Amino acid sequence: MKASAREEIAVRIPVQGDEQSIQKLLSQLGYDVALGQLRTQLSELIGSRSDATLVATADDVVVGLIALHWSLMLQHPAPVCRITTLVVNDSTRGQGVGRVLVEAGAEVARLAGCETLELTTALHRTEAHAFYKTLGFTNSSLKFGRTIGTPVP
Repeated sequence: MKASAREEIAVRIPVQGDEQSIQKLLSQLGYDVALGQLRTQLSELIGSRSDATLVATADDVVVGLIALHWSLMLQHPAPVCRITTLVVNDSTRGQGVGRVLVEAGAEVARLAGCETLELTTALHRTEAHAFYKTLGFTNSSLKFGRTIGTPVP
């Protein structure tokens, strides 16, 4: 499967039958998502007014995924869009798929009225950090999280 020319990469909304390909992509990020859960989540995200999910295909094979969520924030004049998932198949990385997905995601965000596109990434994904910098992202914050229900020390 070749995806070296941008014209060969198509971006579309996921359709029924893409779930197994998406599941494999998520597993490359270290996420073990059951197929039933994935189907339910995709259905809800695709029907959402504040989310978008897109897949990239090359030769009609799903080779990448981007998921977006936007919301209003008190400190910003326009909604902020966050890339919640971005993954390109291991065998297709470095061939422009990620760049095409981010450009498509940015256009979706712009059409939703967003002025800012942001993302978070695991600290150990240094290759991804370098890639994001080539797209103009800057390291502007540090993310913290905890499980809800965890007692406060």
